[in-house]
Amino acid sequence: MADRRTWRERPLYQLTIVRYLEFVREPEALFWTFIFPVLLTAGLGVAFRSRPPETAKIGVLQGPVAEAVAGPLEADARLEVRRLDDSAAAQALRTGKIALLVVPVARGTVTYRFDDARPEARTARQLTDDVLQRAAGRTDPVRVSEELVRERGSRYIDFLVPGLLAMGLMGNGIWGIGFSIVDQRRKKLLKRLIATPMSRAEYLASFILSRIGWLILEVLVLVGFGVWVFGVPLRGSLLMLAGVSVLAALTFGGVGLLIAARPRTIEGASGLMNVAMLPMWVFSGVFFSATNFPAAMQPFIQALPLTAAVDALRATMLEGASLAQLAPELGILGAWMVGSFAIALKIFRWM
Repeated sequence: MADRRTWRERPLYQLTIVRYLEFVREPEALFWTFIFPVLLTAGLGVAFRSRPPETAKIGVLQGPVAEAVAGPLEADARLEVRRLDDSAAAQALRTGKIALLVVPVARGTVTYRFDDARPEARTARQLTDDVLQRAAGRTDPVRVSEELVRERGSRYIDFLVPGLLAMGLMGNGIWGIGFSIVDQRRKKLLKRLIATPMSRAEYLASFILSRIGWLILEVLVLVGFGVWVFGVPLRGSLLMLAGVSVLAALTFGGVGLLIAARPRTIEGASGLMNVAMLPMWVFSGVFFSATNFPAAMQPFIQALPLTAAVDALRATMLEGASLAQLAPELGILGAWMVGSFAIALKIFRWM
């Protein structure tokens, strides 16, 4: 007999509407989905904003020939020079108030005291030596000039926003879906749903579909804020950005369904979610490049869904990558999405 129910009467539609209403009634979910990513972007964007080059802080030990050394150094805008006696110099160097101490030994001879493990100390040493050598008459055999280029896309905030977007999609997919299912199982609500004309696939699919509606607003809020406030470039098409975001959301939603397929307690589900998400937080390159890790770890890192999502979103926003260029990342996301949903459908339990 043909099913005469309208689409509004079908379980999938009703379940999807319920997911939307559940989300709206949770102020915490709204905060972590929309407000927190914007606040984090604003804070890190201001902290790592483009600034003029910082001056290197150095000290010159006072003595008979200190003036011949300190004079040329003080005339260079790249250096911030402090004249210090023995005790003050030792204290400033030990506490990091200066990166380098210049000790004039005799006219034409100096000693540099610094910690070579500190990058700023090595930079200060090079700048200081360059100034003193030039003041002593050194000439460079090669003439050089500088052309300063500040291009959008190379700043830290440009690197950060796609990573935060991917991290938000992961968190909302795994935490939002996983906790909701386990909570319903814990309260015996799933047991009641067994008696309804609803399949397991429709129940799980309702969580995935409800994510799509919120995804549009989530992407618009975070990306719009980054573009409007910090001038983050959006070189790829909006259609490509939407497609990558939808695929990432579906992938993490599938992972969330898989994690929540068996646990009966919130504590058990929380532990599994942390086990799944912690490696991705650390290794997937949200806040710094994943290539910083050793080459032996790269196959594992590149196989993580968050790594694929971060790389695809960055390539779309900052490079305007085409669909063919994103094929490896999209393939990884697709494999996680299909595999997670298929396994969750097979092992899911109502009670």
